[in-house]
Parts: sequence; C-alpha cells; structure tokens
Amino acid sequence: MKVDPRPSWDDYFLKIAGLVSSRSTCLRRQVGAAIVIEKRMLATGYNGAPQGLSHCAEVGCKRENEGIPRGERQELCRGLHAEQNAIIQAALYGISIRSAFLYCTHQPCSICAKMIINSGIKRIVIASGYPDKMAQELLCEAGIQIEK
Repeated sequence: MKVDPRPSWDDYFLKIAGLVSSRSTCLRRQVGAAIVIEKRMLATGYNGAPQGLSHCAEVGCKRENEGIPRGERQELCRGLHAEQNAIIQAALYGISIRSAFLYCTHQPCSICAKMIINSGIKRIVIASGYPDKMAQELLCEAGIQIEK
C-alpha cells in the first residue's frame, strides 16, 4: 500500500492560516485564520488594524505600553482578530459560512468565540493555545469542536 506524501487536509489548511498570519501587523502575536467548507477555502483573515487606519507597527501598541497581560482586555486593542477579519470578509462578499470549519494559528478569544458561535462555524482546528478559558467554555457549551 502506497502512503500519500501530501499533508492531511487539516495540516494543509493550518499551513495556509500560518501563511496568512505573515500579513499581520500586530506587534505582540501574528495570527492567521482560514474558513473552509467541504475542503474549499472561502475566506481568510489576519490580525491588524481596520482597513485605512494606521497599523500598530506605525503607532505603537496600547496594550503593550500599558502592560496588559496576554489574553486580557482585548477591547483595548486597535486591531481586529484574524477570526473576526475572516468572518467579516465572508460577510462583505455575501458568503455563507454556516457549518464551516475554522483553521486558526491560535485558539480564539472569548470575543471571537461568540462571533464564531453566531456565524454557524461547526469545527475549529488550531495550531496553538491562547490563555482564555471562557472561550473554551463557550465553544464547548455551543458544541463546537476545537482540535489541536
């Protein structure tokens, strides 16, 4: 029996999310996301300032300057998260992501988890964790699988 040398679908889309993260303008953590249905990529996103606004690399990081720990007070960040940008991209172009899979370089935060739940995403595959226990609890309660 011949072994297929290609990456699994999960590895393939996680690698794409990793490449997407290379466009991030965040000074603290580069995150990438890809939304997929039936092995077809529908939208991607990376973390950074809203379009047309100055990036953190240009104006600095408020959270870093104020010593805010990772995983806390995300609302003080001028940037959007990768998951948010991917969901917004799909909405902007009228693409339904109900029952989609989300591939992300990091576990979503609780704010993103709520958006993921309401967008209809059914499964999340992550490359690494994130210190937000509430996000894990919300996703678990909603019946959304998170796989590492």
